Amino acid sequence: MTVAFSTGPTGLGTSSLQARRQSGEQPVRPIPGLYWHPVKEPEPAVVAEIDRRIARWAVEEVSLVPPEWADEFEAFGTGRSVCLTYPEAAGLDHLEAAARLLVAENAVDDCYCEDHGGSPHGLGARLLMAHSSLERPYAVAPYEQQWQEKLDSEPPCRAYRAAMEFFNRHTSDQIRDREIHDLARLHLGYLAEAAWSIDGVVPEIPEYLMVRQYNSFRPCLTIVDAIDGYVFPADLHDHPKVQQVIALASLATTLVNDLYSYTKELRSPRPHVNLPTVVQTHENLPPDEAYAKAITIHNDVMHRFEAEAAACAAALPSPLTARYLKGVADWVDGNHWWHATNTRRYTLPGFLPAE
Repeated sequence: MTVAFSTGPTGLGTSSLQARRQSGEQPVRPIPGLYWHPVKEPEPAVVAEIDRRIARWAVEEVSLVPPEWADEFEAFGTGRSVCLTYPEAAGLDHLEAAARLLVAENAVDDCYCEDHGGSPHGLGARLLMAHSSLERPYAVAPYEQQWQEKLDSEPPCRAYRAAMEFFNRHTSDQIRDREIHDLARLHLGYLAEAAWSIDGVVPEIPEYLMVRQYNSFRPCLTIVDAIDGYVFPADLHDHPKVQQVIALASLATTLVNDLYSYTKELRSPRPHVNLPTVVQTHENLPPDEAYAKAITIHNDVMHRFEAEAAACAAALPSPLTARYLKGVADWVDGNHWWHATNTRRYTLPGFLPAE
């Protein structure tokens, strides 16, 4: 089987890529054949200010980042990430709220699930503790106080709680509850992947695609209205057509992460399951062909996301619906560009053709 990778992304030709390189802009390294849309680079001063604020918060206020993690924390590029994904943010405080939640979510993943002390064993108890930090736990004295002291002793839980408290100051109770619900979905996805690891199984492709709608960027996507400074009403947000669009966007953005982090995860001391490895296992393909098939799956999800978003806008004609759907699409596009240009964090597999 011969695999052909296309030589330019949708919407941005090779000449534009060369011009960006020559101008000294952020290094461009999109995956050949991937379907994506170009985005506008954020203002460097805004990125720098969010990075300054988030570093102060993570290091000084919640003691989340020890010195040995400083380089990795900086390489993530939190400020640029939120500026790319929320281009219509209402202000610096709103961007900071998104950045705090993003950092806290990553800390729970890294410290409880992944490479900074995480493990699939005992993950349920750790995630229960983390999730309870998002909502005040209730019991009876002295047990409530004992649990609160336990939360205070855990840096990821401190970060979760502080991030949610800051977010609450810039949004409504409705969106707060929505975000907590989507974080529960995220934690459910973590537990499913932990079970695969403990059982030593590689999930079938349909099962993997289903779980990646839970272990996904959905908690970031669902709050685009809050970060942009308005409230998308519950009767619209909860409509099945809107929920379908959010689910497809969550899946598409997470498959982007699978593709860009593929090489990094191969180097990880603990095996990772991602779409290319799932395809390779269950369709008995060599790595390059499995990776190409994963690109095709991502592209198909993106096309369906765009078609369903258009159908949703037509079925629910409202300026707020249009605004919310645009915010979701902006997040999808910004998320790709952050991955494609974060060369400190990601490298592409050697079997991809050079552009």
